[in-house]
Amino acid sequence: MTETANWDSVQRILCVRLDNMGDVLMSTPAIRALKQARPQRHITLLASRSGSALAPFIPDLDDVIAYEAPWVKNDAAELTADHALLESLRQQQFDAAVIFTVYSQSPLPAALMCRLAGIPRVLAHCRENPYHLISEWRRETEPQQNVRHEVQRQLDLVASVGAINPHPVMVFRTRREDRETLHQKLAARGVEPGRAGMVVHCGATAPSRRYPAENFADALKLIGTRAGTVLLTGDASERSIIRSVAQRCGGHAPIVDLTAELTLGELACLIEESRLLLSNNTGPVHVAAAVGTPVVDLYALTNPQHTPWMVPQRVLFHDVPCRNCYRSVCPEGHHACLRGVTPESVCNAVLDLLAETGRVPARALAGVD
Repeated sequence: MTETANWDSVQRILCVRLDNMGDVLMSTPAIRALKQARPQRHITLLASRSGSALAPFIPDLDDVIAYEAPWVKNDAAELTADHALLESLRQQQFDAAVIFTVYSQSPLPAALMCRLAGIPRVLAHCRENPYHLISEWRRETEPQQNVRHEVQRQLDLVASVGAINPHPVMVFRTRREDRETLHQKLAARGVEPGRAGMVVHCGATAPSRRYPAENFADALKLIGTRAGTVLLTGDASERSIIRSVAQRCGGHAPIVDLTAELTLGELACLIEESRLLLSNNTGPVHVAAAVGTPVVDLYALTNPQHTPWMVPQRVLFHDVPCRNCYRSVCPEGHHACLRGVTPESVCNAVLDLLAETGRVPARALAGVD
């Protein structure tokens, strides 16, 4: 029996994606392919806390399990969490698991977990021979032979067991209730709902992926009013960065600071209604791609696979010999792949992309899902 035929009978699938929110979003076209192949399938996502927050917005998921795996960078819980997860997986009696990883990650810890949970089929890329840990082994060829976009990598993985997505856009379903509360918050700040100008996201979890605050501010001063109101977004941990950008602008651009004021659903609605997103390469970039908003992506060269997917874009970076370092902190200390991007080039990219797309802020979706 072929592998595709074997998977025709698979009904309960565990999709494992244990890193960040953006990585989960880049796996949604592959998850949709698994669902579309057999619409009656029950698909559960096993993800980190940040990744699991996406579950309400991914319609192809039937369930989600939040888990901070000890082999992924995070604040992993104690052994009791690992034992509890294994017991939960055993009870749910999955027919198969798909382990989604970037090429620098090993699937073997997750594969061992699946074996201990009694999951009989496991599909994953793996560099070394996994022997009995992975039943459907796809030999790792990256980066030696080629480097695929992260979305394409996962699409190719599930296609090998017969799951094809003919329209592989990323998935984020915005919700009416989030749009309504967003509009209330914007109105309270004097921003007309549905007429948001440009969202600017100055933070990122990794310092190596942050464009300097002074450069952000200089770019916004050059853009001025030509992109409409500038809406600064970020979480509470990024407040000092965002405040620095706002203060440095000194009234040269119309700015509204929304730091730590928006839920994930509200942020997605804001991005969806905006002309454009200007951002470091982090989660909101992939949210923008999923909701169809053009992106100017300040792209630190830490990883070549994570550019915006299937959306109008400008990807800005300064090429350096130390590209693809996979580091959270610049190992050379110069941060040249981002510092070399001038504020003038950021301004030009924003204005060019607005002109190219004709994107207007009148996409007021009040009352429409």
